[in-house]
Amino acid sequence: MKITNLRSCFSLAIVGAALFNVDQGWAAHSTDHKDSADSRAEAAVKAMTIDEKISLLHTQVGFPFPIGNTPKPDGAVGSAGYAPGVPRLGIPALQESDASMGVANPSNIRPNDNATALPSSMMLAATFDPDLAYRGGKVIGTEAHAKGINVMLAGGVNLVREPRSGRNFENLGEDPLLAGIMGGYSIKGIQSKHVVSTIKHYALNAQETGRVAVSSDIKEGAARESDLLAFELAIEKGQPGSVMTSYNQYNGTYTSENAFLINQVLKSDWKYKGWVMSDWGATASTEKAALAGLDQESGENLDPVTYFGEPLKQAVQEGRVSQERLDDMAMRVVRSLFAVGAVDHPPKLADINFKAHAKVAKATAEQGIVLLKNDRNQLPLSRTLRRIVVIGSHADAGVLSGGGSAQVTPIGSLVLPAGSDYVSQVYHPSSPLKAIQAEAPRAQVVYDSGEDIQRAARLAKGADAVIVFAQQWTTEGVDVPDLSLPDNQDALIEAVAKANPRTTVVLETGGPVKMPWLNRVPAVLEAWYSGAKGGEAIAGVLFGSVNPSGRLPVTFLQDESQLPRPTMRDPSTTTSSPFVVPEEFFSENYNIEGADVGYKWYEREGKKPLFPFGYGLSYTQFKYSNLNAETRGSKLVLSMDITNRGRVKGIDTPQFYIENPSRKNGFTSRLVGWDRVELKPGHTKRVKVTVDPRLVARFDERLNSWHIHAGSYNVSAGANAMDRPHKVRVRLDERYLAP
Repeated sequence: MKITNLRSCFSLAIVGAALFNVDQGWAAHSTDHKDSADSRAEAAVKAMTIDEKISLLHTQVGFPFPIGNTPKPDGAVGSAGYAPGVPRLGIPALQESDASMGVANPSNIRPNDNATALPSSMMLAATFDPDLAYRGGKVIGTEAHAKGINVMLAGGVNLVREPRSGRNFENLGEDPLLAGIMGGYSIKGIQSKHVVSTIKHYALNAQETGRVAVSSDIKEGAARESDLLAFELAIEKGQPGSVMTSYNQYNGTYTSENAFLINQVLKSDWKYKGWVMSDWGATASTEKAALAGLDQESGENLDPVTYFGEPLKQAVQEGRVSQERLDDMAMRVVRSLFAVGAVDHPPKLADINFKAHAKVAKATAEQGIVLLKNDRNQLPLSRTLRRIVVIGSHADAGVLSGGGSAQVTPIGSLVLPAGSDYVSQVYHPSSPLKAIQAEAPRAQVVYDSGEDIQRAARLAKGADAVIVFAQQWTTEGVDVPDLSLPDNQDALIEAVAKANPRTTVVLETGGPVKMPWLNRVPAVLEAWYSGAKGGEAIAGVLFGSVNPSGRLPVTFLQDESQLPRPTMRDPSTTTSSPFVVPEEFFSENYNIEGADVGYKWYEREGKKPLFPFGYGLSYTQFKYSNLNAETRGSKLVLSMDITNRGRVKGIDTPQFYIENPSRKNGFTSRLVGWDRVELKPGHTKRVKVTVDPRLVARFDERLNSWHIHAGSYNVSAGANAMDRPHKVRVRLDERYLAP
């Protein structure tokens, strides 16, 4: 499609507004007056033919697709999904792109199209900073808008129930409050630039192994208090224009056909007004899916038939799907476009300020790096060191990123084949080696690939400092078999640490990994997938230009035996591909842990992890004091003093937890709030959080409501989920809350 045609198509939106809104001033400010989005959408749908309505309800893959040799659709800019819109009414085409870490360019369909690679969502969660989530969202929204894209398939908030899952890096950790708040602010940032954001994958999409064949089985109350709560909080905060369902089944029914999830929870209980789309190739029916609440079939090329095309039209004409339901489906799509301003402020091809966006990526990486160990103040390293040896993980080329549909591949990346044209192992061009050389310009900095362990150990011996980069690559569609570092990297670290006790390990991983060598190294950094400026961020932390402030959004376990499900299904016995119809279906029993995901499970079972949720060290020390809990009417307010007792400025993340000690109605400790505090040495600040009442409630399935049981509750505060020495008690009255 020519750029001139693209602009002409989008310009029709303003003209078309006159067809369905008599008040032109109101139409022009639909993003400021949300009620106008409903009336404008209603009028637009009323003016549509049945074919125009249906054209909005199924999307094609927006680039040349090998299944069926499908060409790029006419009008598509070249992205994950496309629907033509209704030009005569000013309804723009849907141009949909992945994902949560930046604007993807699948198979380089848009030649030389560059995008800012933000750090992984897991790393973003490690910042515990909603403002960074919002700023990152604005980066994504700005770049999408400048590329002609008006729907971003972002907003992953699935909780980490299975630390071996290949897509954990796309999500925001194991706690519903953290995931919900961070996800909501990211969505809010994207949509501030007049681009629709999805939230995904709804719901209980906890693993990639057999993702199209597995049923996530869990009781309603447990789901409401965990995974569904993350979605609820993020939707309230971010108001995403669309919700994407997942590939898996939920309690035996595909999520795209699950009336409980869509009609009852999402649309009735939560009053959600946006549209519900399937994942690509995850629609399994016409009538059943439409009546369950699915509004749009995504990636029709992956389905055996276009369920929401001609079959939907026929179902409406025969009365199996009502005209009212069809209108509701179309209206939800159009309403979201109006609500975010995608009609009044259509995408416009424009230059992108990559330099400014790189600063956001760098800040996220700097604040998301977690200092896990620092014995004898091994870090920060001195800039007067004479000889530094850097080993492993292509640190000379760049920093690792996660794979799959969310992959962002900036110009200059090192791309290694990973068995598919659509999945590659990508290193963003931000070399830690070069950044280390810049931090210590007078040092001799030597690099070794680490492929020959004996050679690496010989090189390390006698160096003033050794930095071993170790990696775990994860990707969509595949879970890792275990949490060991692959490719004999544990042996590499053991050998290097034996040769030189001044060894620091920098981990580039999608999530938790085992560390059998932990007692043999003095310092460990978790650097996740650190994005466009990851190399510079890592070097800054290593040498003290940046005081580490990241906190773990997931528990790092000792080994797989500590998990609710120590073993996983053999991936060779099932399929994860949406192109393949499973021969056998199976279920995963999430009732084992129920709502007690992550740190709550470890507390309940009395298991000591390697590093707990919320953990992270600093180059300074903080003191907590004067914890207080009080009720102000129906509100529970917690507060505490934080003091920097060290010698350098630093950022701390004090965390507040609560538990109900009653055996009958009790629950394990829950994170109910946190704050990020930057303090100069010797300074004190009092932090305060107001607790969302759902966090101190149980969900009553019988009454379909949240229930706060009257009684005394334990409030605790500290540095992480297992270090909460400050405790008070507070009495709460009985309350019932709407679902």
